[in-house]
Amino acid sequence: MDQGRLKCVPFFSGMSKGELTAIAQQTDEVDVPAGRVIAREGDFGGEFFIIDAGTAEVTRGGEAIAELGAGDFFGEMALLEEDRRTATVTAKTPMSLIVMTRSNFRLLDRVQPAVHATVAKAIAERHASTA
Repeated sequence: MDQGRLKCVPFFSGMSKGELTAIAQQTDEVDVPAGRVIAREGDFGGEFFIIDAGTAEVTRGGEAIAELGAGDFFGEMALLEEDRRTATVTAKTPMSLIVMTRSNFRLLDRVQPAVHATVAKAIAERHASTA
């Protein structure tokens, strides 16, 4: 993953060049077609997704609850704990996603503990604001 592209993502925008380099080494870019279910409600999650391009629909219990676009992220709790997904996310358009697995997030903790702490704090703040 290109660190320059990561810096354009609001979630990572305040991080240093060294931190972005470490994150880039632990992320992958994945393209998905329209209609693909990216995360399914009730499944165990192991990946965190940031939307680089495209849009997705979020549903819970079969009802649409949100639409996500470039710069939005989902699946963040999968980085911190193994838990079931709370919603289904489906690509509405072709999408480009930045993906980090839980195991790569743990590797990041070893090489850049400050980044791990920053990401964990951002996740906690997001959940506190939506609770």
